[in-house]
Parts: sequence; structure tokens; C-alpha cells
Amino acid sequence: MRKLLIAGNWKMNPMPSPLDAYYPRSDIDVVVFPTFLDLKHCIDAGMLCGAQYAHAEDSGAHTGDIGMGMIKDLGCRYVLCGHSERRADHSETNEDVAAQAVAALEHGIHPIVCVGETEQERSEGREKSIVAAQIEALFQLSAFSSQLSIAYEPVWAIGTGKTARPEDAEEMHAFIRSLLPEDKRETTRILYGGSMKPDNCKALLSQPNIDGGLIGGASLKPEQFSTIVDIAVSLFPHSS
Repeated sequence: MRKLLIAGNWKMNPMPSPLDAYYPRSDIDVVVFPTFLDLKHCIDAGMLCGAQYAHAEDSGAHTGDIGMGMIKDLGCRYVLCGHSERRADHSETNEDVAAQAVAALEHGIHPIVCVGETEQERSEGREKSIVAAQIEALFQLSAFSSQLSIAYEPVWAIGTGKTARPEDAEEMHAFIRSLLPEDKRETTRILYGGSMKPDNCKALLSQPNIDGGLIGGASLKPEQFSTIVDIAVSLFPHSS
């Protein structure tokens, strides 16, 4: 029922080379999130692309921002909403993120809403309440009126070399799924976004509630990203 999605978030980095590993596949979804400067090049080259961020308002006095309608006109099919680095660096609140998701859906763009806890929040035993509050904000603005995806980011595992154990990641993914509207529960993809690499992706993607990966560092290395995609393809029955 849920087709696996492998997403490469290039963050504020130059476009990798060569690009062969990043093209669409028929058996799983492969999406890349370049910087705004590289989006047009990647779209024109035939890649399935998303923006790393877009403002909830279409236009206005928001220097340095870009609207959902603008990325739609460019050819973006996806957008990240509330990545942990945006929440930390730009003080994006749960309400800001939910507004972005709703704006994306209104423009026919598929939002990937990022949720997750910090190391301190986990050590305090608050990981589920933090994630539940992030999901609840989506309900407040009726974001589940259309289809979206969720990316679970254990913030303590991003760029630190740490990775959640597959069983721990699965527990959180199952918890997130339990929070979703009943009519969206079995069709919503929930991605793992905490340092997925070739050596751990099979164990993670084999979990019943993990439907793909939002990949940072490994997505900048074509060989590693290609390996992850190939492993995801080999697990295609999990997503059918």
C-alpha cells in the first residue's frame, strides 16, 4: 500500500556529481532537495525535486523567502516543512510548520513534515509528548485534509554519527502512525531521518512502519545514495 520514498536533502551544499544516482525509479520514489540555486537545473534534468523550505504566504514583505506558488511554478513536487535545522536556526514553531504544510497542499505540493526530539528531550523521557505536540499542530489547521508525509528526525542522531536502533525507530514510527487520522493511517508514509546510511538502511527500511528515509550526509555521496536506493528497491514487497 505504501510505496517506499528515498529523499536526499542536500542542505546548504553544492550539487553532487555525477547525478545518475538521483533520477526517478519506477519501483520506489526518489526525490532530491537541492538548494534554491540548483533546483531549476535538477528539474530541467528530469529529476523529481522538492524545496527545502517555502513560506506559508504566497508573497509579501518576507525578504529572503520564497512562496509555495513560486516553487510550484518552478516545477517542485515536494517541500520539506519544519526540518529540525529550520526549527533550530530560524525558530520555526509547530504552528509555522503546520501553516507551511497547509499552504503546500493548497498549491498541490506534497509536504514532508519533519518531527522529532532533541537529545535532552529524550533523556528527560519527553520524546513522545514532543512529537505528539508537533503532530497535533497539523490537526489544528486541518493539514490532514489531503495526503502528506511525515519524517521522524531524532535530532540527536543528525550529523552526530548516532543512529536510533531499528527497534527504537520502529517504536516511534508506530507511535506516530497511531496519532494519525484513521482514514490516513495506512496510507501516510513515515520516513526515518536520522543518519540513514548504506550499512543501516536495510534494517531500518525492513521495519513495518518505516516507509523510507530522509537522507542528509549520505545523499551528498552518489555511491552511498545509490546503494541506499538499490537496497530500498530490493525491499519493494515491503512497500507494495
